[in-house]
Amino acid sequence: MNQPTNDFEKLQALNTVGTISYVLHLIVAVGAVIPVGGQFSPLLLIVALVIDVVKRSEAEGTWHASHFRWRIRTVIIAALLYAVTTPLWFIFIIPGWIAWILISIWFLYRIVKGMVTMNKGLAMEFPA
Repeated sequence: MNQPTNDFEKLQALNTVGTISYVLHLIVAVGAVIPVGGQFSPLLLIVALVIDVVKRSEAEGTWHASHFRWRIRTVIIAALLYAVTTPLWFIFIIPGWIAWILISIWFLYRIVKGMVTMNKGLAMEFPA
């Protein structure tokens, strides 16, 4: 008899963690696209990533697991893209700026898409 309540409570807890993580990612993503007060962005991103990595195992077997995977992958891919395009800043400022704007918009898109999908109660779909 406690199983449905425990499952419901587990999903509610995962939803709360997911919302907190998505909001932290969203603050970072908006700060990347509109660079205002960006000095806190790396710290918030690290906090969000640590939350996702630590809580990921609790989401195993639920639709929330796909969201943890989505957020972690988004951060890793964005970090790699930023690292690869960093030399453009030193060689050509405008191409570096354009590359970082495009990566930031992609990052923002991924976070908004994930947040909207989670709020609908759906798992993230990954291409085969």
